[in-house]
Amino acid sequence: MSVHDLADYPWDAVVPYRERAAQHPAGLVDLSVGSPVDPTPEVIRRALSEATDAHAYPQTVGTPSLREAIVDWYARRRGVTDLTVDNVLPTIGSKELVALLPTLLGLREGDIVVHPRVAYPTYEVGARVVGATPLPADDPAEWPEGAKLIWINTPGNPDGRTWTVDELAAAVHRARELGAVLASDECYAELGWDGPWASEPVPSVLDPRVTGGSRANLLSVYSLSKQSNLAGYRAAFLAGCARIVGELLTARKHLGLMPPAPVQHAMAVALGDDDHVAAQKELYRERRDALRPALESAGFRIDGSEAGLYLWATAGEDAWVSMAKLADLGILAGPGPFYGAHSGEHVRLALTAPTERVLEAARRLRSASL
Repeated sequence: MSVHDLADYPWDAVVPYRERAAQHPAGLVDLSVGSPVDPTPEVIRRALSEATDAHAYPQTVGTPSLREAIVDWYARRRGVTDLTVDNVLPTIGSKELVALLPTLLGLREGDIVVHPRVAYPTYEVGARVVGATPLPADDPAEWPEGAKLIWINTPGNPDGRTWTVDELAAAVHRARELGAVLASDECYAELGWDGPWASEPVPSVLDPRVTGGSRANLLSVYSLSKQSNLAGYRAAFLAGCARIVGELLTARKHLGLMPPAPVQHAMAVALGDDDHVAAQKELYRERRDALRPALESAGFRIDGSEAGLYLWATAGEDAWVSMAKLADLGILAGPGPFYGAHSGEHVRLALTAPTERVLEAARRLRSASL
């Protein structure tokens, strides 16, 4: 397969619904894409400006201060206390890592890449680019022989599914039986809301309670786009098995995949400051607390969504029917079918619009009869 064989970018199909929603007299409320709208915290912007004398090539491996900040962050925020700088590596955002991981691991035609049934589409795209076979499967018992790479996403995009310590341990056990790399996309881990995640941290696949003392063939992927409003910085990293991290580092050096030096400095500062993360979470909480009951009052059921940046909603009808009804209220959602064949009746609503616009959407939903 080549890049010429990839399907058209799916968001083009949303354009007519955007145009329909934009005709609302009180304007469009765009809840379709999880792109941050809140300002990048001043402490991070100042750090970026302090590092603009970037005359030399940056380090693919990351600066010592960034690598140490990643190690410290995993210990402080994720309960992963046994990492060293040899276990971590910065990336140019997390999407490029998700898309390129099958390539960087040397997968080829005939290999199987497992990903969640309801999933961010880039897991499948990365498999197809190398000719591997993507397989949607959530239950570790269904992960087949021949799987070389297994993606899990906790908390999930779009559905907010969050794996417990016991579930992660079962996933690790099965991946080891198969000899597969288990990669856990954990980019929303700071955004826990309901159930146990209201009072305890979302666990990582690298948590010592999960790993049994061995990180072999395990990777955790993280992004600062959501918790620190750094989507435009392309600021992310991975951690885990030192052998795989070393192999990925070598490949990334050859490919020139180097996060810019000013961004690396800003990432180190961001990872050391928990206050701005807590403040951002409270903004998302305010929007969520307004939007969720309004959707339910309008006839939607919220599934999952116990953590993460989205509400995963269904009215028990075709997703495109729900898209049209919401568009008539001036609200643009993300259609569930973009996230796999198992989500044809769901829509995804992001918490990343300005608070005033989310409150306006909630007002319209409360007064609607869908």
